[in-house]
Amino acid sequence: MPEGEGKTPPQIAEEHLQTEESGFRAFFAKLRKRRIIETLAAFIGGGWLLVEVVERLLVGHYKFPEETIDLTVVSVIGALLSTLVWRWFRGTEKRPGNVKVEVLLVPLIILACSAIDLNITLCIAGKRGHGLLIGVGAFLIGVSWIIYRSIGWAAASPPSERRAPATKSHTTAVELASIAVLPFENLSPDPDNAFFADGLTEELISDLSKIQSLRVISRTSAMMYKGDKKTAPVIAQELGVRYVMEGSVRREGNNLRITAQLIDSATDAHVWAEKYSGMLEDVFELQEKLSGRIVEGLRVKLTPEDARRLSAHATTDPRVYEVWLRARQEGWQMSQERVENAIRLIAQALDAFGDHALLHAANGIFNYMAYDFGFSHTEETLARCESSAKRALELNPDLALAWHSKGLGRYKRGDMLGFVHDLLRAVALERNSETLFFLAFTLAEIGRIEEARVFADQALERDPLTWTTRFARSAVDLFDGKFDAALVQVRGWTSGMTDAPFSQWWLGQALAYAGIAEEAVAAFENGAKSGPGLFSELCEMGARSFRGERDDALAWFDSKEGLRQAANSDEYYPKFLSVCFARIKEYDLALHWLEQAIRWGFTNHRFLLEHDRFLEPLRGNPRFEALVERARAKEVGFEIWRR
Repeated sequence: MPEGEGKTPPQIAEEHLQTEESGFRAFFAKLRKRRIIETLAAFIGGGWLLVEVVERLLVGHYKFPEETIDLTVVSVIGALLSTLVWRWFRGTEKRPGNVKVEVLLVPLIILACSAIDLNITLCIAGKRGHGLLIGVGAFLIGVSWIIYRSIGWAAASPPSERRAPATKSHTTAVELASIAVLPFENLSPDPDNAFFADGLTEELISDLSKIQSLRVISRTSAMMYKGDKKTAPVIAQELGVRYVMEGSVRREGNNLRITAQLIDSATDAHVWAEKYSGMLEDVFELQEKLSGRIVEGLRVKLTPEDARRLSAHATTDPRVYEVWLRARQEGWQMSQERVENAIRLIAQALDAFGDHALLHAANGIFNYMAYDFGFSHTEETLARCESSAKRALELNPDLALAWHSKGLGRYKRGDMLGFVHDLLRAVALERNSETLFFLAFTLAEIGRIEEARVFADQALERDPLTWTTRFARSAVDLFDGKFDAALVQVRGWTSGMTDAPFSQWWLGQALAYAGIAEEAVAAFENGAKSGPGLFSELCEMGARSFRGERDDALAWFDSKEGLRQAANSDEYYPKFLSVCFARIKEYDLALHWLEQAIRWGFTNHRFLLEHDRFLEPLRGNPRFEALVERARAKEVGFEIWRR
C-alpha cells in the first residue's frame, strides 16, 4: 500500500507534526552536541561586555576615536562566526572526500573581518579612499585560498572519488563504513583477567553493532586474530574492512587502564590513539567513551535511534557484567561441562545480585543449549529457558539478547513463526551474526529462500571467518536444491573439523545430496566415532541407513531413546530421520518422521517435492502428498513480514 493511503487527514497531520518535532529535536541535539548554544551565549555576554568597556573606558574616558567601537564590534562578530563555523562543521559525522568546510570558511571570515578592520583603521589615521583597493585585494586573496585548498583536496582524494561515474556506482563492502575491533591485549598482572580483555572487545563490538549504517565484524571472526602479529592493513584486507581498532587492558584489583587506537587501513595511519583510566565501576562509562570516540573517528552519522541504543547498556552493575563475561566464556565452549558451569555461574549471580535482565537472558540461552544439545533434555530445562527470557524482557524490553533468548524457547516449542519474529526484533536492536545465522537457517527450512539468502549474506559479511556463518550459506544452498554449491561451502567450513560429529553429519548429508554416496558414508562413520552425543548418534543412523543395513538400523534406533526424544522436539532431526528410513525402505516410519518435521516447522515444500532425491519413493503416496500440501499451506500462511 502506498505511504499515506487509507489514512485520515488528522492521522497524516499528526504524522507530519511528529516528523517535524523529531527533526527539531534532532537539530537541537546537534546544537547541544557541537556546543553551539554555549558558544553563542558566551559571545553575546562577553562581546557585549567588551563593547561596553571600549565605549565607556577607551572612547568615553581616554578619548579614543569612536571608530574604535566599530573595530571591536567587527572583531567580535568575526570571532563569533569563525567559532560557530568551526564547531558546526567539525561535528559533521560524514564528509564528502577530504573536504573540510571549516578549513575553507574560517580563513575567509577572518580575511573579510580583517579587511573591514584595516579600512576602519586607515579611516582613523585620516587615510581615506582605500576601501575599494582593500576589498579587491581581500577578494583576490580569498579566491586564491579557495583554489589552493580545492587543488589540495582533489590531489588527496582517491582516484575512485575523483572520477565522475557515468552510471550508478555499486559501493563495495570496503568503501562502506566498516570496522574490525581486534581482541584487546591483556596486560593485567593476573593472566586470569584475560576474560575481561576479551569481554571488553566483545562489548565494543556489541555496542557498534547497534549502529545500522556501520558494518562491524563479529566477535567470532575478530577473536581469531587474538595473539596474531599480522599488520592492520593485512587484517583489514582479509576481513574486507576500512578501519581496524586495537588496544590493551590492564586491570589491577578495581583499577582499569585502557589504551586504544583506531587505524585507517588505507594509509596504515592512526586516526587517533588514546588512553582511558578509571575504576572497575567506571567500566561502562569508559566503554561508552570509547564507542563514541570510534563513531566520531569513523564520521558515521548516528540516527536518534542509533544514539539511544548506543547509550543503553545491558547492565550497569560491574559485578553482573563480570559474571556475564565469565559465563559466556564457559558456555561458548559448548561442551556439557562448560554449559553446566555457565548455568551455575548465572544462578549464583542471580542469588547474589538479584534481578538483572542480562543474567536472565543468559540463563535462557544456556538452558536452551543444555536442552537442544541433549545435555538436559527435560521439560524443566526448557521451562527455565522460557521463564528466564520472559523475566529478562520484563526488566529490559530493549535488550537484544533477551529477544534472542525468548526466540530460542519458542523454537524448541515448534513455534517457528514466533521464533523468526523474536529474532527479527533482536536484529533490529543489534545486528549480531549469530542471530543472523539462525534467521537464515530457519527461513530456509520454512521455504523463504530469498529472505534466507539475504540474512546468510549479512551474517557472512559481518563474520567471514567463522564456520557458523558459512554453514548458514551452505544450508540455504542445500534447501534451495543447489547441491553442488552447498557441497563446496560445506567442504570449506568442515575442513579442520573432522573430529566434530556435527560437522561430519552435515558433510555426510551434503555429499549424499550431491550423489557421492561412498564419501557420505565415510563422513557419517567418522562422525559416529567421535564419542557419545546426539550428533554422533545422528551420524550413526546415517551410516547404517546409507549402507542399507535395514534390520541393524531398526534395532539400533529402537535402543536410542534420547535420539527419539530429541527428534520429537525439533524440525530438522526428524526430517533427517525420514530420509534415513526412506533409504532402508521403511516408508511408514519415513512418513511418520516427515509428519513430525512438518508439524514442528520444516515447511519447505519445494525441497520435499522437487529436490529431495531420497524422498522420491514416497512421491505419489497419498499420505506424502497430503503432508507436502500441509507444508505448502503452512509456508504460505506464515506471512512473516506482515505480522
